[in-house]
Order: sequence, then structure tokens, then C-alpha cells
Amino acid sequence: MSPVVFAATLLLSVPIALVLGVTAIWYIWDSGNTILYDSFAQKMFAGLENYGLLAIPLFMLTGELMNEGGMTRRLIALARVFVGGFRGGLAYINLLANMFMAAIIGSATAQIAVMSRAMVPAMEEEGYDKGFATATTAAGGLLAPVIPPSMMFVIFGVLAQVPIGEMFVAGIIPGLLLAVAFALVITLIGWSQQFPKGKWMTRGEAIRALIAALPAMLVPLAIIGGILFGIATPTESAAIASLIAFLVGWLVYRDLKPAALGAMFIRTAANASMILFMIAAASVFGWVIIYEELPQRLAALLTTITSDPFMFLLIVNLCLLLVGMVIDGIAAIILITPILLPIATGSYDISPYQFGIVACLNLVLGLLTPPVGIGLYIASSMSGATPGSILRSLWPFLIAVAVVLVLLSYFPILSTALI
Repeated sequence: MSPVVFAATLLLSVPIALVLGVTAIWYIWDSGNTILYDSFAQKMFAGLENYGLLAIPLFMLTGELMNEGGMTRRLIALARVFVGGFRGGLAYINLLANMFMAAIIGSATAQIAVMSRAMVPAMEEEGYDKGFATATTAAGGLLAPVIPPSMMFVIFGVLAQVPIGEMFVAGIIPGLLLAVAFALVITLIGWSQQFPKGKWMTRGEAIRALIAALPAMLVPLAIIGGILFGIATPTESAAIASLIAFLVGWLVYRDLKPAALGAMFIRTAANASMILFMIAAASVFGWVIIYEELPQRLAALLTTITSDPFMFLLIVNLCLLLVGMVIDGIAAIILITPILLPIATGSYDISPYQFGIVACLNLVLGLLTPPVGIGLYIASSMSGATPGSILRSLWPFLIAVAVVLVLLSYFPILSTALI
């Protein structure tokens, strides 16, 4: 009966945290093991007793401080120094600026919203089609869950019980590979559509842009450098980064006013609480999975279909693509990790890092695909482009993501080489 309750509440668009909690409550009642109700709240709280989860609100706060403190604008100017003179220069600037922001924000939806406001009007002024400008910005947002730091990696690391710092390091090569694939797409489209030729900055302009962006670059350096060199944990790096973002925005750029902190704290707390509530609900939902022996049953089915790890990951990719189309990526990773990860590691000897990167990238793809496609609609509302016009320009980027997913599924070394 529990699967019926789960499917019914999901189809009725009940928030995923409530779907997980209600399903667990129903299962306990249906099984007659009502003694579990006594520890229901304790089990939910236990799901949040992980130091690594503190990184989620801290990374969110860092993103808020970066945007409010004027660092986004300086990073875009920095990107212009390196790629602004190429044909289709603004499209490359968009991509490179998205890479910089991905190393700070860690959330695809937040990055799409920020960059759509910043880049689409500028590209439109230089003669780019609004649909293409928005599609490029939305595709660049897909870098956020792969290039460290990534909130999805934090959540997966907690659920999979793997070091979050190592999960971040594992995402570096896949993130760069995805960025190269997007750059290739822009190049091919630029050749066929004859994009406007960019203009290189003068030496003086470039030096000023570099100097202005140096304080902003301290934030990603603090995050990635602290983790790579073992100086700080991901949570500590997030705390240091938020402090640097505040000090730079307030004292160096003077765009950030301390009076704005209260509103930022409230937004951060509200957004983080939704994610943390989902994780807490997933802890009690784990009872259903454990008592129903769902991973074991699914493993028995899949191993009769194929014993090849690559074929298993292709099947998982197809399933997750459908899941990501109707369920938010963070909710989906919370939902599928306890079910599929034991099968991947136990039956197919797949590295949890490889599985995590493939799953996170695949699920975030659903942000840009109908029928839900929340990232698509965020980009549309921020830019004024219709979802249809965005999709017409977006499909080459989606194909590029699919190719990268196949490569990551076939070559484990792409995910594990730096660990």
C-alpha cells in the first residue's frame, strides 16, 4: 500500500519532503509496527546530525553576499579579458563567467537567476537572439552542480557517507569537460550563424579588470584551495568564503551594506530549511526502503538484465532523466541515492564518486527539460524570452550534456583520477 501512497502524493504535487514523511507514516501504520512512531521525530533529527550539512546554508549565504557585493559584475568583466575578442565573444564570456560563479554559488537555479539578469540584456544589445542568449545562460547554470562547491555533492556525500571534500575534487575534471563541450557548441553555432565579432580590451582596461576582480577571486580560491590542500573541511571553507565575501563586498567594493545582512540571512535560512527538511524526511523514508528490501529486489532484477557496469549506468541515466523531468534535482538525489547507490557499489563495483557525479549531472538536466523544468522557467521569467524560444536554442547544449554523461559513465577515471 505504501507505494500507492507514495505515487499518489507525488502525482498530486505534494512537496517531496511531505511525500517522504507521509509514506513513512503510512508504512508504519500499515505494517502494524507502531512502536516506530515513538522514535519518528528522533529519526528525523538524526538525519540532520551531520557536520557536513552546515555547508549548505553557508554556501547559499556566500552566493547571496557575492551577488549583493558586486562581485558578479567584476567576474563577468574578468571573463571579458580572456575571451571577449573572439567571434561570439559575449557567449564565451557568459560561459566563463558561469564557470567562475559555479565555483562560488553551488546551486543551478540560483546561478541561472543571477546570470540571466546579468548577461541576457548585454548579449541582446550586441545583436544576439534573446532565446540563444538565455539558453547559453541556462546551460551554463548546469556547471554549478558539478564544479565544486556543489550543494548536490554535499547532500550526496552525506547520504552516501563519502568525504564531501573528495566528492568536490572528483567533480573538477567532469566540470571542465562539460565546460569544454559547451564551448565547442558555442563555436559550432557561431560559425553557422556568424555571431558578432567581439572586441578585445585595451591593455589598460584588461589590467584594471584583473585588479578589480582579484578580491572576488579570493572566494573560489578559499573554497577550492582550502579543500584541495587539506587546510579546511568543506564546511570550514564555506564559512571562510562567506566571511571573505562579506568583507570584500563591504570594505573593498563598498557595494554591500551591513543593513542588508538581515534580509540575506532570512532568505538563506528559508531556502536552506527546505533542503534540510527534505533530508530529515528522507531519513524516516529510509525505513520503508530498508524494511521493503527495495535495493535488494531492484538489484536482483537489474543483474538479470546486464552484468556490465556501463550498461547499468546507461539504464540508470535513462531512468534518472525521466525522474529529473518531474522531480527537483535535490529532492531526486535524496530519493534515489539510498536505493540505487547500494546496487551500483555492491552489484557492479562502481565507485560512489562516479555514480554520484553521473546522478547529480543527470538529475540537474531536468531543470531545463519539460514538463517541470524549473530552471527553464526561471531563465524565461528573468530574461523575458519564451520557454519555446529558449528550448529551440538549448537542444545542442542538452546533446553535449548527454555526450558528457556517456563519457563519465564509460570512463570511471574521469571521476576518480584526482581523488
